[in-house]
Parts: sequence; structure tokens; C-alpha cells
Amino acid sequence: MMTAIQRLTEKDFPEIFALSQFAFQYELSAEERQKKIEETKHHKIWGWMEQGTLAGKLHLHSLSCYLNGKEFAMGGIGNVATWPEYRRQGIVKHLLHHALLDMKENGQTLSFLHPFSFPFYRKYGWELAFTNKHYSLPINQLKKDWNGSGYVRRVQKDIGLLHSLYSSFAKNYNGMLVRDERWWEQRVLTGNEQIAVTYNEQDEAEGYLIYYVKNDILTVEEFVYLSLNGWGLLMQFIANHDSMVEKVEMEMPENDLLPLKMDEPRFPQEIKPYFMARIVDVPAFLKAYPFRSKNVSLPVHLHVEDDFLPDNAGSYRIEGGQVVRIEDEILEENAIFCTIQQLTVMLLGAKRPSELYAAGMFSGSPKEVELLDEMLPVRQTYLTDFF
Repeated sequence: MMTAIQRLTEKDFPEIFALSQFAFQYELSAEERQKKIEETKHHKIWGWMEQGTLAGKLHLHSLSCYLNGKEFAMGGIGNVATWPEYRRQGIVKHLLHHALLDMKENGQTLSFLHPFSFPFYRKYGWELAFTNKHYSLPINQLKKDWNGSGYVRRVQKDIGLLHSLYSSFAKNYNGMLVRDERWWEQRVLTGNEQIAVTYNEQDEAEGYLIYYVKNDILTVEEFVYLSLNGWGLLMQFIANHDSMVEKVEMEMPENDLLPLKMDEPRFPQEIKPYFMARIVDVPAFLKAYPFRSKNVSLPVHLHVEDDFLPDNAGSYRIEGGQVVRIEDEILEENAIFCTIQQLTVMLLGAKRPSELYAAGMFSGSPKEVELLDEMLPVRQTYLTDFF
């Protein structure tokens, strides 16, 4: 069956766009279509062909993300779609498997995607790893002194400045994309947004806001700061829109502490599951992973199950930051037994091993779990991009 999968090219764009517009229920204007063509040229698109006709497809983005400040190559999956007459025939399953093998071959040890259904992608090894906090703030509750010292300037599109601030901020979280100029042009700065940059009293840029105002609502698309002072200046700037907006909508990291800094913390706050992640190549990922194990003298033994990519399944010993694959026969009986989904969540930092263990999501001895907890960096997952 795999011979039905082909890599699609520009000559297939009419079929590709037709399927996307049908599946995701939108229409491209002539101008939007031209932009979409330029953007899609950079996708690797795998299609399932039935008698020369496109039945289903997925787009693969070659990206990188930060993990404990280190860059990891990542395959981003998007635009997964099938025509109705070809659904429930395993086409997407085969496309996903093909894409994962392609990622592995190209050194992309991680994969992210935005699911139409969490249960569907869980079957193939992805798991919820990014959960954002959504605020719906009445702007009159922002009237206070936010202790920012300096000033704010609205600016035109200055990718160099924004990229410098974004990159410093992004390294504080696990999963944030490593952006290039094209990504900024095609994915972040689409032309309808306002951009404001904060400066301290030494005229040094400390943060920025990408936002737009419509129907009495200020919607924050990106809130980036390098210092508490920069954060305060951005909050004050948002509050200064009180004469023209009634409400502020913003997405923040799951561990954001804004409610503790508000005089009145009772306002709508919603935890929203966002993106899923998956380790593509367990041995390669573990080898590159930034364990903080210098103070951990004992090894951790780990057995991983991966039904969709059986090459990942097996037993590993982690000791002194080094990872060795071992035979299952010599695995300690106290070892941690987990699935690829649980391993992904733990190593990305979405949940600690002790949290998952307490919830009964994997087995092992409490001591091994404690050791693994000590080995893993503590860093919040966060993702502001979409694909």
C-alpha cells in the first residue's frame, strides 16, 4: 500500500489547495492564494494517490525548537486532510508513519502537531504537551501602577529587533520555535497587526507586544519580555487603551502568575489544551537531551513502549548524562515502564515524572521516579506559533 504515497510538487498545488479549502472550510482570494503558493513551496507534502487522484495529504514543516535552551530539529505536521470518500481507510495512519520515518532519516527527533482530535493522534504516539492559559480581562481591572520605568514606542515591522527579543525570551521555555526571517514574514507579521516595543531608561529594548484592536477588544497575539520592568511597561501600555476597548484577550504560558499581581484576580481564565508532541527517535533524542544529572550518582533504568514506531521500543540506562540501550533481559525490575507518550511529556517538561507516577500513568519504583525527577530540567512548555 505504501507505494500510494508520493511527494507532491507545485504541479499538485491546485489539488492540494482544493482539498485544504474543502477540509478546513475556507476560501482563498487571488491575493491569499499567491501568498499561500509562496508559503507552500517550503512545505514537504506527502500525498496518498488513488488512480492518479489525490485522496489525502499532510504537510511537513522542517523546524527547530528550544529545549532547555538547546536547539532540537523538529518536524511540524499540519494540513492533514482526506476527501470524505477516502476516509476511515487508514490513509492518514500511513501518511503519519511515512512522515515519521522521513523525520527520523532527516534527524528531526521531535514532532509537533495541532490535533483535530486528541484521541486520534494519541493512537500514533503524540501526546498533549502544550497547554496555554487564556485570559479575558475587563480593561478597567488593569488600572493600577505596573511599576514600569522607561517608555513604549509603536514601531513598523522591524524583524531584526523583534527576532532578537523573541529569541532571548523563547529560550526560557521548552518547545518555542526557532524562527527565521521567512517565518516572521509569512507566519507572524501578516500586515494587520500593531507592534509596540518597550525600552528602559537606558534606551535598551526589553520586550514587545503584537496585537490588534477590533470591536472594542484588544487581542494580544504575542507578549514577549526580557525583564520584570519590560513586563510592567507592556501591562501599562495595554491598560492605556481603556478609552477605546472594554476587554483584553490574551494567551499566556500555563504557569503565568498575572492573577497574583492583579488587585482583583476574579476574571475569566481558561486552561486550553493546544499542541501535541511526540519523540520521533528515542535513542537519538535521549543522546542529545540536556539531562541535569551531574549530581545524580545512581542510574535510571527506563523501558519504553512505542507501538507505532517499534524501533523506539526498548530499555535504556541513563547515568551521568549518558544513555545506553540495554537488553530487556538485564533490565532492573524496579525500572520505569512508560509509553512514548509519557516519555515525551516528561522530557519536554509538560509534566514531571512524579506527577504522572502519582496519577498512575506508568509503573516503576518510587526511587527510580525520584531519580528521574532530579535528572530532568525544570522548564515550562509554551508555544505561541501555529501551523
